[in-house]
Amino acid sequence: MISVQNLRKEFKKTIKEPGLKGSVKSLFKPKTEIITAVDNISFEVEKGEILGFIGPNGAGKSTVIKMLTGILTPTSGECMINGQIPYKNRKEYVKEIGVVFGQRTQLWWDLALRETYAVLKEIYEVSDKDYKERMAFLNEVLDLESFITSPVRTLSLGQRMRADIAASMLHNPKVLFLDEPTIGLDVVVKDNIRRAIQKINEEEGTTVILTTHDLSDIELLCNRIVMIDKGKKVYDGPINDLKHKYGQMRELCFELKNQDALSALDYAKTFSLSDDDLAVDSDGVEVKVRFNSQKASVQEVLKYTLNSIDVSDISVKDADIEEIIRRIYKEGV
Repeated sequence: MISVQNLRKEFKKTIKEPGLKGSVKSLFKPKTEIITAVDNISFEVEKGEILGFIGPNGAGKSTVIKMLTGILTPTSGECMINGQIPYKNRKEYVKEIGVVFGQRTQLWWDLALRETYAVLKEIYEVSDKDYKERMAFLNEVLDLESFITSPVRTLSLGQRMRADIAASMLHNPKVLFLDEPTIGLDVVVKDNIRRAIQKINEEEGTTVILTTHDLSDIELLCNRIVMIDKGKKVYDGPINDLKHKYGQMRELCFELKNQDALSALDYAKTFSLSDDDLAVDSDGVEVKVRFNSQKASVQEVLKYTLNSIDVSDISVKDADIEEIIRRIYKEGV
């Protein structure tokens, strides 16, 4: 379904020297440098697969998505989606894909949502029969009926995201690109969005490429991920393998009742943890303890902390994407 081979994207950046002289010089004799945003990335995606495409900010995720959707043309390499090259014959190609950017909307701000869909129906040349069937399916999956007559500008963030996903699916695309679809949403709405994506994939056989910073999205929706950093692919494989090998770090966060109490804690000595397996940061009130849960279990660390000091609040977080990438580079891929 999707084939990406040695994809590369370079941008030319103008370097401005300081001061008025530098500004004038940059007008007549600009100094430039080449920035490589995506560096020879290759991967395949099977029909009906949900692929997690992840990495830290600035890794090149959005640039790859823009090349796959035909917005940008690669500097070199090639990508083919369902037999088509995205940046060629875009008018036909966009009829086969749906795109949702979490921070941007394709909906008309002042139109009622129903009218927005009517406009998209004409743009994508969807027949009356197909439109009726699609809206019935999307209403069932995304529960649009309660706000479909409301202007887009009055919708909550969660409602707008559901509406955007429906808009991207209106023409029954074969591939759906979701860029941070749950960003800024509360836990309940996130869960609804995830279940909708899963149902669309299962019932329609839609191939999905999902970019996100939320590992929960990846774990619940994807069996396989591609991870990139600094424009390069650093991992391609099952999510379980990645979590098992690199996701053993946990972060314990707690607030002190007594600022002086921190001195009573010695995680390194108590659990025989090296500098690679332990990091403690504190601003005097809030303390963050990152530790290797394979060397010291979450239960043991929690018990030791609560028995040693008084805390007003406490929580444990899984390793985030940035932490996993740090460990990948530390151990080598």
